[in-house]
Amino acid sequence: MGTARAGTAPGRLWRHGGPRRWPACAAAVLLAVAGCAAQPPAPGSTRDDLLRAWGPPTGRYVLPQGGERLEYATGPYGRTTWMHDLGADGRVLRSRQVLGEAEFAQVQAAGDMSADELLRWLGRPGEVRGIARPPALVWSWRYPTNDCLWFEVTVTREGRTAGAGYGIDPRCDPPNERD
Repeated sequence: MGTARAGTAPGRLWRHGGPRRWPACAAAVLLAVAGCAAQPPAPGSTRDDLLRAWGPPTGRYVLPQGGERLEYATGPYGRTTWMHDLGADGRVLRSRQVLGEAEFAQVQAAGDMSADELLRWLGRPGEVRGIARPPALVWSWRYPTNDCLWFEVTVTREGRTAGAGYGIDPRCDPPNERD
């Protein structure tokens, strides 16, 4: 921080309006961020209300009992995926953030399920990679944690789950000089 020179108005030493404008800029940024974090819709809200507040979903799944589940994933590096269940009448039944250890424990306890069931449960994975033995895919989801872990599920060529657990997120691996 500098001091004003003779003939220079205070605040003119900083670009873009100086210290008087930064609180207004910070407030604008906070409002923009808050606007992006839509609140879960209340049960009974309409499908149109949900779409107006959240925008287009990243996935749609038909529920076994009728109705649909709308997925709102935050992308490959995002750590949240919201699932909004709608009844056959198009009204919200429930909403939940599915990327968390409680949901993962239920996936592990469920054991064998189809890839479609897994997608309907957790939404699209953040990353999919192949493994050679046995030939399969590993689907991985980042989630809110202070550890550098992600949740991984092995999906066979037949489209069935064959195991689930936690692994180290490769984004957290320190650089290796031998690589």
